[in-house]
Amino acid sequence: MKILKPPLKREDVEALEAGDKVLITGTIYTGRDAAHKRLVDLLDSNKPLPFDINGSVIFYVGPTPSPPGRPIGAAGPTTSYRMDAYAPRLIEKGLRGMIGKGPRDANVKEAMKKYGSVYLGATGGAGALMAQAVKKAEVIAFDDLGPEAIRKLEVVDFPVIVINDTKGNDLYIENVKKYKKG
Repeated sequence: MKILKPPLKREDVEALEAGDKVLITGTIYTGRDAAHKRLVDLLDSNKPLPFDINGSVIFYVGPTPSPPGRPIGAAGPTTSYRMDAYAPRLIEKGLRGMIGKGPRDANVKEAMKKYGSVYLGATGGAGALMAQAVKKAEVIAFDDLGPEAIRKLEVVDFPVIVINDTKGNDLYIENVKKYKKG
């Protein structure tokens, strides 16, 4: 089991390999496609982002409302391909990790190799369980997007697995090859 504590350095993610099990403790951010579009629009306008993207990790999630006594509701990953149009630009600016579900396109994978970033898979359907790792949550940008607003999350032992590493390996592709040999 590997441990990550954002903000991450390039060498932190270069040490990871597809298939590694990881626990994240520290600050991560949430954001889905509408928030990603706004982040790229800010970059295009030479305006500052609402958080320091360099070394950060973004979790593709739109959490449910918080139940009493909890900082966040169910927080299961959303399908990542919806962020593929925006991810390479954010990776170029220093985004070190993305958390979601499903495969990424070739442009995202190439940006991960070139700039040093990883794609981490979270278990779909386990949103209530994953929310237990969130100790604090606050909206920091785009409140008008509701559940899709950018949130700053403080997490402890947030469980993920490396899907795409900085070397170009892809756990989804490798596992399909294994099962086809079977």
